[in-house]
Amino acid sequence: MLAAVTMTMLAPSANAATPVSIGVIAPASAINGRAIFQGIRMATDEINANGGIDGRQIQLHEYDDHASATDGIRAFQRAVRQDHTVAVLGNFTSEVALAIQPWAARLKQPYIVTGAATTKIPQRIHAQYEQYKYVFRVNLNSAFLAKNVCATTKDVLVKQLGYKTAVIMSENAAWTKPLDAEYMKCLPEAGLKVLDHIRFSPGTTDFSPIFSRIAKNNPDVIISGIAHVGVKPTIQWHQQQVPALLACWSSQAGASSFWQDSSGAANGVITGNLGASSAALTDKSIPFAKAYTERFKESPAYDAYTSYDAVYVLKNAIERAGGDEADALVAALEKTDYTGTIGQIQFYSKDSEYAHDTRYGKQYVPGVAIQWQQGEQVVIWPPQATTGNVILPDFVPRDKNDS
Repeated sequence: MLAAVTMTMLAPSANAATPVSIGVIAPASAINGRAIFQGIRMATDEINANGGIDGRQIQLHEYDDHASATDGIRAFQRAVRQDHTVAVLGNFTSEVALAIQPWAARLKQPYIVTGAATTKIPQRIHAQYEQYKYVFRVNLNSAFLAKNVCATTKDVLVKQLGYKTAVIMSENAAWTKPLDAEYMKCLPEAGLKVLDHIRFSPGTTDFSPIFSRIAKNNPDVIISGIAHVGVKPTIQWHQQQVPALLACWSSQAGASSFWQDSSGAANGVITGNLGASSAALTDKSIPFAKAYTERFKESPAYDAYTSYDAVYVLKNAIERAGGDEADALVAALEKTDYTGTIGQIQFYSKDSEYAHDTRYGKQYVPGVAIQWQQGEQVVIWPPQATTGNVILPDFVPRDKNDS
């Protein structure tokens, strides 16, 4: 049964203006679902404490989609038809976001994705703009996540460590298809020869055969995409002492709970992220991470940053539109130019293959790369945000010729 929670407005009044109702959909039991809810609550509380949106308080309606497309659709329908939301935010799972997207079109409801990364979302908008124009994404899509990993690879793994070879190992999911396609293109451009490409079921529990296959190729690094399998591959990589560095886009690895969940097996793991507690991408980045950690007793996962920013993006659009009428709100969102915690947020135009996606790049949203070192997240890329140097676990040789 779908669970929904309606959050009470701050400082309610009998004469208060009609609230701005916003829906939030995410899997509550997942690290990244929790991060979405928490990031949005933080932004909402700040905005309400400072007068709301044009004097209107935000009222949140939260729904647990249980990572189910069916529950996600039901939640979206309830948000629009019963709770009368002006917009819906969230969603971590690409398959759920893709299922909801047609309903945003049918119900003409602005829908801002803050977690899911599949490139199919903007491709639909580009192909059928008038139908799908209500959907935006404050997050980087899979192709850009791969570019982030490849930029780190070039500057850190190739230039600093002298790495030459890699094996791609990603879970079989909607978001990793474009991720892996971009890996296959950009890793050789960054200086790594791809020796093998492995896609595994998200239901995999024993990675021994996969790591044995990888070890036969003797790569310098394993480049992966992990979101739904949790920490299992990380723990088994460490337990089996696989002699290759693990570098990836791991959705869970940005949160501090990843260290505890892996019992420290994450030591040495490199992952891309949208922000880090010590990365000053903008003047808002570190203050947000500090306040989030103090409030929720954990560092923010990537979609805590994006979800927090999305509320402010929506606020600014409503204020510029002079209200929350859907088409006017879409027009205002398309003109977004907002400095958030993850960078300068703008959206690609309808003429782009990535229509309504967040712009990627140094002057927009660059992403970061962190490495887990003795329980701490050390920023190793980009150069302007670096807080330390890359290290290697004891079982990963610096020079393969010595292994």
